[in-house]
Amino acid sequence: MSGTEKFAAVDVIIAKRDGHVLTDEQIDWVIDAYTRGVVAEEQMSALNMAILLNGMNRAEIARWTNAMIASGERMDFSSLRNPTSDKHSTGGVGDKITLPLAPLVAVFDVAVPQLSGRGLGHTGGTLDKLESIPGWQAAMSNEAMLAQLDDVGAVICQAGSGLAPADRKLYALRDVTGTVEAIPLIASSIMSKKIAEGTGALVLDVKVGSGAFMKNIDRARELARTMVDLGTDAGVRTVALLTDMSTPLGLTAGNALEVRESVEVLAGGGPADVVDLTVALAVEMLAAAGRPVGEDEVRAALTDGRAMDRWNAMISAQGGDPHAELPWATHTQQVLAEEDGVLTKLDAYDVGIAAWRLGAGRARREDSVQAGAGVVMHAKPGDAVRKGEPILTLHTDTPERFDRALEALEGGIEVAAPGTSFTPSDVVLDRISGF
Repeated sequence: MSGTEKFAAVDVIIAKRDGHVLTDEQIDWVIDAYTRGVVAEEQMSALNMAILLNGMNRAEIARWTNAMIASGERMDFSSLRNPTSDKHSTGGVGDKITLPLAPLVAVFDVAVPQLSGRGLGHTGGTLDKLESIPGWQAAMSNEAMLAQLDDVGAVICQAGSGLAPADRKLYALRDVTGTVEAIPLIASSIMSKKIAEGTGALVLDVKVGSGAFMKNIDRARELARTMVDLGTDAGVRTVALLTDMSTPLGLTAGNALEVRESVEVLAGGGPADVVDLTVALAVEMLAAAGRPVGEDEVRAALTDGRAMDRWNAMISAQGGDPHAELPWATHTQQVLAEEDGVLTKLDAYDVGIAAWRLGAGRARREDSVQAGAGVVMHAKPGDAVRKGEPILTLHTDTPERFDRALEALEGGIEVAAPGTSFTPSDVVLDRISGF
């Protein structure tokens, strides 16, 4: 430790290793010192592991989150004429909900500053989906973002590098040190960015199931409660929905494929599960922003064209052509039903891995993605299927990828005897509120 540093990193590590509660001063220092490069990567790795094993209490997590916020800038939406409300999803397969949701909420005079990311592994990224639209740009200045929020009411764009820079370093470190699963670190990572973003209200979509980060509903509920508490303590009206991710959302997984499906929803159609979750989240976002609207009225905005008008304006404002033809993959291959029966399993994780291997996702952040790659689902659990008819269609520009995608699906599809009774789970499993 240099003479100018308040603490030695090893003392902070030992404190948490031995199960002690870290002081505010220790937390403030360690996040700042790590951001400055004073705390070494191996030291922060050891501290992360100690947090994974011994946990943190509510006060510690709140202070850790605030320290990460303090490492960068905070956005300010107080100049906008309408209140702000945002949504964050913990990530899933076929999760295109942000696309129809942002313009839908904007219809009701609530501004939606949706700072989104790119996909990694089997979960798709919102920016990757939108970048399949010709001309659309993810990057924009804070000034342009504010202007679009006032004019259109919704923005989906990438977060600037100034928001919680400590989180970027910590996120990369957790990924390679086996500490991704630590709930205090997950919650503070998500909430530091969302609180720094400056939204007045926040709805969290915490996924549960095979295709989600949280496979177990009790762990998902703990994560949701932790994030709701963090938002509430920071003065953000926060609510969380726990939603099912055992089966992919909708009938598509892949970038341009999911944009097409989102446009169907905005046109008053689309799969029921996507519509239902979009409406449920919109109702929560509007209520949290102090502009409560009934479910029937929200659904009406999808069928009467108002949400589509906002979508067209939002895409156009960021350089995209909302009426342009979206890319299609050059090669397809079908997965056929081997017998008559009822589809009882379509595993979200396996479909997500297949879409990733087809080129829809990336293994490293610097990898590119194929706009047209992915999976189209012709049936969902509970549907009857007939021998020889397609259950899935795989899409890719590189047909040599088909074999590994098919390998990913082995065991992920199950068909029971004709007439088997099967009731899919509800999309929304639970609700946790902070207000």
